[in-house]
Amino acid sequence: MPNVSDGADAAALGAVGRGFEQGGGARLLAEPHSDPDHGRTVFTLAGEAGAIAGALVSGARVALERFDLSAHSGSHPNVGVVDVVPVVFLDEARREAAIAEALTTAELLASELALPIFLYGEIAGGRTRAELRRGGLNQLTARIASGELLPDFGPAEVDPAKGVTLVAARPVLVAFNLELAPPAGLSDAKAIAAQLREGGEAGLPGLRAIGLELPARGGVAQVSMNIEDHHALSLAEVLAAVNERAEVAEAELVGLAPRAAFDGWPESVACRNRATLEDALGF
Repeated sequence: MPNVSDGADAAALGAVGRGFEQGGGARLLAEPHSDPDHGRTVFTLAGEAGAIAGALVSGARVALERFDLSAHSGSHPNVGVVDVVPVVFLDEARREAAIAEALTTAELLASELALPIFLYGEIAGGRTRAELRRGGLNQLTARIASGELLPDFGPAEVDPAKGVTLVAARPVLVAFNLELAPPAGLSDAKAIAAQLREGGEAGLPGLRAIGLELPARGGVAQVSMNIEDHHALSLAEVLAAVNERAEVAEAELVGLAPRAAFDGWPESVACRNRATLEDALGF
């Protein structure tokens, strides 16, 4: 599920999508999810073990040709044009294959595209994206220059137009946004995110959350989230927790979610882009 740091240039993003598919061995499993306020597009690809890495490098090459990170606009944290490249395994039987594919992808992105690559998650001892993104690309570049951090693959010199790329192998997570009804605003979204994210005052297990404002949607406040284990925390439970603090106007799914993640979801709350992995894969 490669994430590219642009959410507005449809022509360029279309070329990136074709690049992923023309790399061989993978196909787009769903329409890319683009958001101009976030400044981000999430691509969802599917393929067999041993074939994904080439497709990821092919699409990343097009993205680096089309986008300049120094001209990026958008509210979502990032450190690279191709910001994160998680290789997702559907079950434990596929875990080792996904780890091998992620490491191959990391090496190829570094050797063929000269990108500094940092691993995160299980293959990096549990290091998180947030740790690497803290302070943005400028701070990450300074940490590299000081010797505090060194890329796991690729050069230690960072091109500010390209940035760095973060690579992982991980199980399915659910990327999910909740838009708050007025009069709730940005400060409310940030406060809710701080309270509900894991480690917060009312922290929910495996929840990552930030509060954002969406100018393209008329200044709507949004709580943007990743749910790392939908078995431990359902979308309905997250919705209920946010609703206790501010009225939710609408939900939005980013990419695909397992069907079980929607167990208990109230049909009275609309969810844009609702689609399941099982349907997309024909399970």
